[in-house]
Amino acid sequence: MYEFHEDGKPMVLFTIPAAGGTPVSFQGIRYIRVGSYKKRLNEFPDKEANLWRMLRSPREDWSAGVVEGTGLQDLDPRAVSFARTQYLKKHPGKGEELDEWDDLTFLNKAKVCIDGKITRTALVLLGREESAHHLSPAQARVTWVLKDADGMDQDYRHFDAPLILAGDDLLAKIRNLTVRQLPSGTLFPDELTQYDPWVIRETLHNCIAHQAYPVGGKITVVEKPDSLLFTNRGSFLPGSVEEVIERDAPPEVYRNGFLAQAMVNLNMIDTIGSGIRKVFSLQKKRSFPMPDYDLSDPSKVSVLLTGRVIDENYTKLLLDHTDLRLVDVIALDRVQKKKALDDVAFRNLKKLRLIEGRRPNLFVSAKVAAATGDKAAYIKNRGLDKEHYKQLVKLHLEKFGPTTRKELEDFLREKVSDALSDDQKTNKIRNLLQEMRRDDKSIHPSGRGPGAIWELTIRQNEDPSLGGSETGISKA
Repeated sequence: MYEFHEDGKPMVLFTIPAAGGTPVSFQGIRYIRVGSYKKRLNEFPDKEANLWRMLRSPREDWSAGVVEGTGLQDLDPRAVSFARTQYLKKHPGKGEELDEWDDLTFLNKAKVCIDGKITRTALVLLGREESAHHLSPAQARVTWVLKDADGMDQDYRHFDAPLILAGDDLLAKIRNLTVRQLPSGTLFPDELTQYDPWVIRETLHNCIAHQAYPVGGKITVVEKPDSLLFTNRGSFLPGSVEEVIERDAPPEVYRNGFLAQAMVNLNMIDTIGSGIRKVFSLQKKRSFPMPDYDLSDPSKVSVLLTGRVIDENYTKLLLDHTDLRLVDVIALDRVQKKKALDDVAFRNLKKLRLIEGRRPNLFVSAKVAAATGDKAAYIKNRGLDKEHYKQLVKLHLEKFGPTTRKELEDFLREKVSDALSDDQKTNKIRNLLQEMRRDDKSIHPSGRGPGAIWELTIRQNEDPSLGGSETGISKA
């Protein structure tokens, strides 16, 4: 934004950068120019699809750009020293050479600078906080927010450049509590922290590597009592997390290729393309829930780390005693969390007989339930046959006498499968009671609707289906 005077009149000039990772929006709405008119982008799905396709394949690497007018004085000496230490960890055989390099030679060798010139990558990772204005409108900032169980803000802190130091600073703020879980075959619990420090750093550094900096905005980390939510701007270029896990190879397109390679050289992220898979593998090894990637908004990527075991027996024993592929574990984790499965994952788990039920109400199968000892939960999920529920109705009427239909519906609602949705439970109960009203001569309903009174026409000791004899029939 530029302010000046022209012919004695105050003027304001706005410069809007070209879109770089997401379409430009105003007050949350994206627009497009059609002829001489301004239209909402979502009204033109073909144009929107083409635009996203272009933005998902960036032609210019923003992070490799040289920042004119800057020099070593714009870099933080602490960060450069720390970068040297991390470079030596990544390249232990270059210790003698490293001692002989001056700072500029080192930064060239580490591919942080280009021909002795300061790049945007250098300012993001190693820049002084007061030199961040050279990146405008981009921000080199990570914001940590602490919330309580009700979602109310309790504390916050901004971590600005140099972002190479942000990982340890963030780790110091996070309340990484100790949790206990019992391995199979022992009464002595394992003590683990809620989050693996490597997983926190890798997830944060992935946000730094893949942030759509030209769009502006910052990376956020929201901490709740049992979760961490990481969010960075920009679409998820590989397309899907499952694709990254299955392929286990570097992606074809990078948003910030120069920055990502520098972070590999400085030991900030694993070899490009393998970090996400390693995060999932570590969570599996710790018997903790898999990370949840939210890719529903093409303008940002959110990653949720859960810091508690959802079902300790299920998670621990399942992951200890099966040889499932990581992609299958991820799919089962979605079932455990009551999340939807895509067609491929659904068919694969069905083929392996690891799940039962109908989508979206899936649950772990008897095979896994037996392996984990969670048979009671399996029965509760799968439900019982129709005749069992009919007998429950009769026993209820025998014990409590005349009962309204609504009371019977409420009674059955607690008995039917937990795998059913509320609507499915309602339909199942309604069909069951209608069938009993029509076909069961031992039941006498009077009236219609929820207030109808149901009672037995045959006492329990007279009804063979309730365990008695067939002698005599009388009104209840």
